[in-house]
Amino acid sequence: MKELALKYGCNPNQKPSRIFMKDGELPIEVLNGKPGYINFLDALNSWQLVKELKEATGLPAAASFKHVSPAGAAVAVEMSETLKKIYFVDDVQLTPLATAYARARGADRMSSYGDFIALSDTCDKETAILINREVSDGVIAPDYTPEALEILKNKRKGTYNVVKIDPNYKPAPVEHKDVFGITFEQGRNELKIDESLFKSFPTKNQTIPSDARRDLLIALITLKYTQSNSVCYAKDGQAIGIGAGQQSRIHCTRLAGNKADIWYLRQHPKVMNLPFKQGIRRADRDNTIDVYISEDHDDVLADGTWELFFSEKPEVLTREEKRDWLNTLSGVSLGSDAFFPFGDNIERAHKSGVQFIAQPGGSVRDDNVIETCDKYDIAMAFTEIRLFHH
Repeated sequence: MKELALKYGCNPNQKPSRIFMKDGELPIEVLNGKPGYINFLDALNSWQLVKELKEATGLPAAASFKHVSPAGAAVAVEMSETLKKIYFVDDVQLTPLATAYARARGADRMSSYGDFIALSDTCDKETAILINREVSDGVIAPDYTPEALEILKNKRKGTYNVVKIDPNYKPAPVEHKDVFGITFEQGRNELKIDESLFKSFPTKNQTIPSDARRDLLIALITLKYTQSNSVCYAKDGQAIGIGAGQQSRIHCTRLAGNKADIWYLRQHPKVMNLPFKQGIRRADRDNTIDVYISEDHDDVLADGTWELFFSEKPEVLTREEKRDWLNTLSGVSLGSDAFFPFGDNIERAHKSGVQFIAQPGGSVRDDNVIETCDKYDIAMAFTEIRLFHH
């Protein structure tokens, strides 16, 4: 098949719409549903991400994509019971691929609502069961077991988008796109991201353990497919905070850091023990937890409101308790798709437990950035590579 007609483009008024190959056959097969323009943008970007994560780490990988940027990305690192609980997967069997998906989906559940999923390996029954429980638009994978495909075909009243991609497909080395009737041409970003990037250490602390190196690879590969400017925090085999598409790097760092903080605060005992009523949907739990953690917690604890969600009124999680809890977060790795222009980014990263950084370097204020890293004994590698993605 050389082309596939789509319902419409980015918006309903943008017709006609299709995907097609100028030469050869499309490397994808739609096994169920009718994916749209944005679905395929998410699918093809996310597939590249998980394929590279698998190649870089040797572990099954998964990604959760929304509007052409990842909401989450992860590899198959065994989870603690705490993470299983906050990701709502403590009641099911987890294969390595299901573990990767649970991590990718669980990092930022608010952003992952209605996502497109990418899997590096053949989708198994256990992963399909998890996908079936969540609200999403579709999934792309190199293959599906018969049991997994049957589960997914029945999702969303039979309309769920299931895409199979040829894992051996290699695109042309030069890519094109049209903007305002003008064709842009560039070489594909075939840059290989591996541990060879971690050679130049301008900081006093030059020690990055193997787990942190893995997490830095996850952060950098994630950034390669994130709309720029972008910053990614990673820990224990997964992205825990992604700041995408900001005009200022400090805003990327703050946005990603705030998401990492929420990820960690969800593990606070008060949050884990919130007395939710039986039958509250996962999406409503996610929204309620997000408000409870935020400075607007009074909204969910107000008289007449808490009764909608809780069997009894929860205790307030104070600002001091949150800060004390966040002070215990450590071992976080951070990647940036371009250099940090000022040390304020490091100051913000430190507040979210960052101890390891990989960034291109090359700012006229590198000395200030290095000095700030040394202030907190942060190990930083200059990769000398930029990872802009547009």
